[in-house]
Amino acid sequence: MQAEAARVQRGEIGRATWQVMGNRLRAHIVPLLGDLPAQSLATSDVQRLIDHLGEQGFTSTTIAQYLVLLRKVVMHGVHTGVLREAPLFPKVKVRSQPRGSFSVSEYRTIVATARSLRGHSHPVLDRLSSGERFWIARELLVMPNELPWLIRWMVNTFVRPSDIKLMKHKHIEVVRGKHVYLRMNLPETKRHSQPIVSLRPAVRVYECLLACRREHGFGAAEDYIFLPQLKNREHALAVLNFFFHWVLEKTGLEKGPLGQSRTLYCLRHTAITLRLLYGQGIDMLTLARNARTSVNMIERFYASVLSGEMNVGLLQSRRGRMS
Repeated sequence: MQAEAARVQRGEIGRATWQVMGNRLRAHIVPLLGDLPAQSLATSDVQRLIDHLGEQGFTSTTIAQYLVLLRKVVMHGVHTGVLREAPLFPKVKVRSQPRGSFSVSEYRTIVATARSLRGHSHPVLDRLSSGERFWIARELLVMPNELPWLIRWMVNTFVRPSDIKLMKHKHIEVVRGKHVYLRMNLPETKRHSQPIVSLRPAVRVYECLLACRREHGFGAAEDYIFLPQLKNREHALAVLNFFFHWVLEKTGLEKGPLGQSRTLYCLRHTAITLRLLYGQGIDMLTLARNARTSVNMIERFYASVLSGEMNVGLLQSRRGRMS
């Protein structure tokens, strides 16, 4: 972990990645294999970890990530001379499962439901006895005005939930020219630092949100865009996820078409999927760069849910006759 912390300092990996490593070591790897002498580690022990994680209900993708971490530990032992060589690791077949994006009608439904719940107390408040504490402060257990804006914002900007917690007004610029859009110079995420260009509807969302912020004493360059009153930004994102899940419960849309549990991240998936469906002539590279991802990720996790019939018009279109 000290070696990986040095990589964080050099900017090779993010601090969040380093924290996930520590969490996974403490949660499963050390409890299961921590007492084993390093020189005794064998393929069968790695298989024990795989079986253990499978019994815990982890997906093949998550299990593969645990194996990557265990391999890091083993190779650290090789490099420091504790181990002569690394044992063979069993292979885990990873099946990429796309997140459950929303259809246009589902998107409209969750926006309308979020609007209807504005100002309503969450049901958990009624179940709390006098003096009983909840992980969200009682005064925050009311649907915030900004949730419908957040939903529309994410579907029209391609941002990740991790961007939401860090976005400040200084990162946003309204551009009005031949095209109207937001230019978002967000903090670097996953080694991507290029500005993101929004769709036009995001401009209206931002202007409404900014006007509301200024009425309540926020909206300065250094103020956060969503839940600016919460200084703990991890908590702010958790609160937004909590209320988004309430909307999904109300609409019965908690699960995706393949049974996936839906979260705020599905709004980003929706943004990219809808562009693939309805963006006239948009190419994968342009979309990938603007969404701060790769063409490979677009094909594996976003375009994989599309069928030829969804864009039958483009498939049957013809260029003009050559003169």
